[in-house]
Amino acid sequence: MSCSSQTTTSERKRKPDWLRVKLPTGENYKHVRQLVDEHKLHTICESGNCPNMGECWGAGTATFMILGNICTRSCRFCAVKTGRPNSADWDEPEKVAESIYLMKVKHAVITSVDRDDLPDGGSTIWYNTIKAVRHLCPHTTLETLIPDFKGHVDQILKVASATPDIVSHNIETVERITQQVRVQAKYKRSLEVLRVLKSAGMRTKSGIMLGLGETIEEVIQTMTELCAVGCKVITIGQYLQPTQEHLPVQRFVHPDEFAQLKEIGYNLGFGVVESGPLVRSSYHSEHHLFDKQ
Repeated sequence: MSCSSQTTTSERKRKPDWLRVKLPTGENYKHVRQLVDEHKLHTICESGNCPNMGECWGAGTATFMILGNICTRSCRFCAVKTGRPNSADWDEPEKVAESIYLMKVKHAVITSVDRDDLPDGGSTIWYNTIKAVRHLCPHTTLETLIPDFKGHVDQILKVASATPDIVSHNIETVERITQQVRVQAKYKRSLEVLRVLKSAGMRTKSGIMLGLGETIEEVIQTMTELCAVGCKVITIGQYLQPTQEHLPVQRFVHPDEFAQLKEIGYNLGFGVVESGPLVRSSYHSEHHLFDKQ
């Protein structure tokens, strides 16, 4: 199989059947929906139009974004706004913890924009948020999906010192097209972030998107290198173009190919492999705390 073949313009406009999303349903989803609306809570699940929102909310999982909604970087796959962020909100850790408490979230995922404008990269608010959630919601398990902090080890370790249950940092794509996809990021730096986290005793996780022009050999090489730095969990999903200004989809990858990559991932030594067209970083994240093997 090859992940590098091109699609025509008409094919790009029409998503295949396997990318159709079911409407959210279920009593648990309705309850969380009501709480979010009533208390004006913010989740990245909602603002990011995640295709798995109904399933995750129904399972008691939600994702929250901290440090504002304006990123200092301009990744060409991401719909988050780019520009000069507002000042950091030092009350944000308590606000996030209160949202998790009100929603009765069993497993929370916390992520953030890149804050290259801050001297500490936002690591202090990261630390305070984890601690606030631990204090108010001691029974909630916690995943942190962190930026690369420009590779500053002290900032990476500050997040780790707050002891989340699992720390995720997405490598996003293969090395050859990293500069095209993640303009200000570096492939090797992301691997080093995961290595540092593993050396600090963290359970680590990463994610990659398909359909950006990569080859299957490059995907397997990336998976192999993630394993080499001790990454235990990987998510593999289909890239979808957010707007016309973002990178176009080169190919819609068939579910059979995702299934093959899942098998390859377990053979390489991953403890958990989530691989499918609609898989996103937080998909089934409540199950990523332990190996499936």
